[in-house]
Amino acid sequence: MIRDITLGQYFAGNSILHKIDPRTKILSTVVYILVLFLFDNFLCYAINFLVIFALYSRCKISLKMMLNNIKPVVPILIFTSVINLFTIKDGEVIFSVWIFSITDRSILFISMIFLRIVLLIFSSSLLTYTTLPIDLTYGMERILKPLSKLKFPVDEISMMISIAIRFVPTLVSETEKIISAQKSRGVDMESGNIVKKVKCMIPILIPLFVSAFRRADELAMAMESRCYRVGENRTRYKKLQFCHLDLIFLGGFVAIVVVLMLVNLFL
Repeated sequence: MIRDITLGQYFAGNSILHKIDPRTKILSTVVYILVLFLFDNFLCYAINFLVIFALYSRCKISLKMMLNNIKPVVPILIFTSVINLFTIKDGEVIFSVWIFSITDRSILFISMIFLRIVLLIFSSSLLTYTTLPIDLTYGMERILKPLSKLKFPVDEISMMISIAIRFVPTLVSETEKIISAQKSRGVDMESGNIVKKVKCMIPILIPLFVSAFRRADELAMAMESRCYRVGENRTRYKKLQFCHLDLIFLGGFVAIVVVLMLVNLFL
């Protein structure tokens, strides 16, 4: 399951999503996530999935890669679904045993939550799949630039987010190496009860934290040795510019959002 985490990876391509300005993709993703929580109609979610599948197909990202994004959050989804299933008492009772009961409203609620989380993961992953980390940093800096007049550390925050996203694949790879090393030393991480499995995580977490701090220190020293200073009249090798592809994408994005809102409103 560790190797299924692909957040922060970039897949080179020649699609419209790869070519458009990173600011367009960031703003579209944020707006889409906000609008996503307004839908309460299954037809809207079906249209959303069709659009997401079409975008992934156009970017030549496989269905297996899409499904791998969901695997790490499956335990969380199951846990929250079970909790909501037995705690929501509104609606007609479908099943009841002792003090526990399942209603139609609880099933509808957890279905909506599940679909929203899956679509949220798909949309945010598509952003990182089609945008270079450095372009993502530049885009966030330009979007948040007006806040610098309020003494908001725009450059620092953008750099921190970019480094955090970029380090996800690195830490995943490091975790796999640590697990393999511990298994070669005879650590059994698969058998036993849940308490034993939790204890087996200690030999993994401690080396992982040490490695993460060491990498962070090496990165800081490398940046300092190159006289890196955030926001000190820095120039950009690549200038961000909006083009006709951005207008085409924004036009299609607005049209899809309007259609979804109308479907949700009238159905």
